Amino acid sequence: MSVTIKTGAAALAALLSLSLPAWAADDLVTDEISDIDDLHTRDLGFGNGSVIVAPIPFSNPTIGSGLTLGAGYLFKLDEGSKTSHIGLAALRSDNDSEAYGANLALSWGAGRWTLSSFAGIADLRYDLFVDDVPLPLKQSGDIAQVMLSREIGDDASLGLSLRYLDTAIAPDADFELPDFLQDLFSLQILNVGLIGDWDTRDDDIYATRGQRLRTEIQRGLVLQGLVDDFTKGKSTYDVYSPVGENGVLAGRLAVCAADDHAPFYELCSLGGSDQFRGFGSTQYLDGRLASAQVEYRHRFGKRLGGVAFAGLGSTGAEFNELSAPHYAAGVGLRYRLSQKFPLDFSIDGTVNDEDDQQLYIYVGQRF
Repeated sequence: MSVTIKTGAAALAALLSLSLPAWAADDLVTDEISDIDDLHTRDLGFGNGSVIVAPIPFSNPTIGSGLTLGAGYLFKLDEGSKTSHIGLAALRSDNDSEAYGANLALSWGAGRWTLSSFAGIADLRYDLFVDDVPLPLKQSGDIAQVMLSREIGDDASLGLSLRYLDTAIAPDADFELPDFLQDLFSLQILNVGLIGDWDTRDDDIYATRGQRLRTEIQRGLVLQGLVDDFTKGKSTYDVYSPVGENGVLAGRLAVCAADDHAPFYELCSLGGSDQFRGFGSTQYLDGRLASAQVEYRHRFGKRLGGVAFAGLGSTGAEFNELSAPHYAAGVGLRYRLSQKFPLDFSIDGTVNDEDDQQLYIYVGQRF
């Protein structure tokens, strides 16, 4: 029996992240860096931040059409620290799916300490495809997460994470859930994680040069439910290089491994574990993942930019059993939302090797 969820905006990804804007952007004209650095140095403190409000329309075959409203406040607490932010988001679709969330990220002590937290609720409706037969499901849940990290050397940090998830799955029509879904009918999970981060990028909001290697290992402790505890780990490696005065070449490599008895929404995901564009983040799920992406970013002026990207990735039960790679490519537009912080409103169109087309509308960059 094969299990896939055909979704463009990934019902489970919405449950776990509520499509909150990624308050980070990566591409900017090289000769504008000094201006942004001057602003960061001059306008320090919570009261010298910038407000971002972005309505994000979406449409996908799983939860229908709707709108995500995101709002954020960006600020720098002191010189040498990364950008802090407060964010809120609400999502509503025409099939009665809805989600709400808030997050907070703080960086202080010249960047030595970083705290990030997130909380949200969701009530979603989507089709789960089992052997190509759609099963309409309802999934609701509450989630809360906190991560604290400390700089341990030049460009390196070590952190701890805690995540609590209380979720339930039920049929959205008159049928009986398959046995493997009945085991997931109601679950409470506490994830305890260890995070290692090595970051040499020239800026945390956008990067024109540098590298970042981030690895997280989590142990899922099942507090309530019929599944066993599980372990999951993933690692991403990003690299950035300037191209001329107005361009940046960015790349990402990603690997992921999870116990095969983990709930399907905790497995490795093409599009969820690596921010891959071209497939719904719960379309290809398995115990192992490997993927690679490359993107060229270009600025046409202070407000407008564009990107072109491509990638390939595979999932499988083991790394030596990965499927033939799936690939996708696309182009996108960027519009700068703030004069103080280089945050972009992003629209990307993709086509994949299955001739499926996807439209992504969001805030920030994918990596």
